Amino acid sequence: MSTRHESGPIAWMTRHGVAPNILMLVLVVGGLLMTTQIRQEVFPDFSDDAVTVTVPLPGASPEEVEESVILAIEEELRSVEGVEEIRSTARESVGQVVVDILAGADRNRVFQDVQQAVSRVTTFPDDAEAAIVALNSRKRPVLDVLLYGDMDEWGLRQAAEELRDALLLDPNITEVELRGAREMEIHVEIPEARLREHGLTIGQVATVLRQSALDRGGGGVKTSAGEILLRVQERREAAFEFAGIPIITGRDGAVVRLADIATISEGFEDSNTAATFNGKRAIALDVFRVGEQTPISVSDAFHARAPAAMAALPPGLELAVQEDRSLIYKQRLNLLLKNGAIGLALVLLILALFLEFKLAMWVATGIATAFAGTLLLLPATGTTINMVSMFAFILALGIVVDDAIVTGENIYEYRQRGMGYVEAAARGARDIAVPVSFSILTNIVAFWPLMTIPGGFGKIWAVIPVVVVLAFVISWVEALFILPSHLAHVKDSHGRLHRMQQGFSAGFNRFVRGVYGPFLRAAIRWRYLTIACMIAILAAVVSLPASGRMGFILMPQVESEFSQATATLPVGAPMAAAEAVRDRLVTAAERVVAETGGDALARGV
Repeated sequence: MSTRHESGPIAWMTRHGVAPNILMLVLVVGGLLMTTQIRQEVFPDFSDDAVTVTVPLPGASPEEVEESVILAIEEELRSVEGVEEIRSTARESVGQVVVDILAGADRNRVFQDVQQAVSRVTTFPDDAEAAIVALNSRKRPVLDVLLYGDMDEWGLRQAAEELRDALLLDPNITEVELRGAREMEIHVEIPEARLREHGLTIGQVATVLRQSALDRGGGGVKTSAGEILLRVQERREAAFEFAGIPIITGRDGAVVRLADIATISEGFEDSNTAATFNGKRAIALDVFRVGEQTPISVSDAFHARAPAAMAALPPGLELAVQEDRSLIYKQRLNLLLKNGAIGLALVLLILALFLEFKLAMWVATGIATAFAGTLLLLPATGTTINMVSMFAFILALGIVVDDAIVTGENIYEYRQRGMGYVEAAARGARDIAVPVSFSILTNIVAFWPLMTIPGGFGKIWAVIPVVVVLAFVISWVEALFILPSHLAHVKDSHGRLHRMQQGFSAGFNRFVRGVYGPFLRAAIRWRYLTIACMIAILAAVVSLPASGRMGFILMPQVESEFSQATATLPVGAPMAAAEAVRDRLVTAAERVVAETGGDALARGV
């Protein structure tokens, strides 16, 4: 056999062990260090390309909202450029229009154009409230928590605010919002007789209150000591603060104040919304992740802070965690680590049986190097560690191993022919370089179309090709430039493990020569029969989905952690009727829970 020296970059890297080791060290150490810097989240963070227009119209039916609000807004939005679709919803007392922004359009410009279009509508009913135009943004929830107990609505609301403030004292918790709680209001009730007595209207009183409950800047006065800023602080937030507002000031100095003609109280907005948990009044608190916070850090901070915060609240209140998304993140991370460990163990076992243990060890090391290198480059693409990117790592695990295995097996083949370790590594890697490169390219081409999926769904799945392509490229570098150098400088082993492996390998070679070889020659000899059998198998495989026995759906249906029942009442139904239906549903749900497992089945209703 010829012993001529190979040339080229692969041969150079094979002979010079320092450069491959430095490259491997950069990939591994850099990847490990970058794991502490990459942002961690449950789902990929992306912008929602939509603008929402909301117009409250108190007391109006859905038909009235559609005719007087929705149609007017849609007519003005026809001239806005960069709009892909307009979706409208008319509900009792409110109308909502969602403008989907065209892919590639400037989100901020479309938002401004929508604002201007809505401001041009002059046909809204007089009792319609100001339109709210908002550019949709996505928050990153971590925990859904319920605070519940036998307490009136006012006391529960105050307790929920105290709990929220206590949680926000933790530096790892930045945003907590109340959900399912009615907004607090100042109620001013004026009998019609009192209005007539003083010659007033509701509008006049409302104007005085509006002008008397604001903080106003009065400009500045320059003096020799410096500039003095003037400001009138008249903002009022409690009922008693409104009592002294003068409504009428007579010429003789007599003053009629609001408390003289009205009953002032603190209460809640008129809303047909009520939440209960296990038969008790409840308010939900949503805990979000902000900035560089991770789901696990936010969850740990909440569970550490919550007991002390609950101890400071009135007795009788309880806290229930409805959903902790950090658990999903932990499960996917554990699955990735578990699959990685199993994959490396299987690679070691299989290659140690068929080739050599040292070769198997370096191939397995190459897989870890490829993943570490991917983590090193991942932040440059703006990709985070999330459930989708971890799924991409699991997906890539079974593919990147092929490059190292094929390269290692080809090098082992040259060594079996009697070639020296260095030359065998250089020639084996060079011979397999083109097939490995084309294999990498075909895999990249297979995953790249995921980058072109439009909309929010496409923004989620675009993470997969980014992670997979990086893993493929690093795997290609490791298989052709790092692995051959390691295999070229291993030492011969003659221990018991080596003899066992050689015995297994010899037995497998006898199987190949005695069983597989004759079968392959027969298949080639009877090639037309072989082709016919393959066509028959292909037809059977294709006929299964074509016959309708195999269903096709966009997303698989998975079991949920919640069971939900919804009852729809006629428009205008009173709150008492809704509560009666709710009580019937709750009773039925409690009966089902009691009959099928009790506390082992459900945490609450």
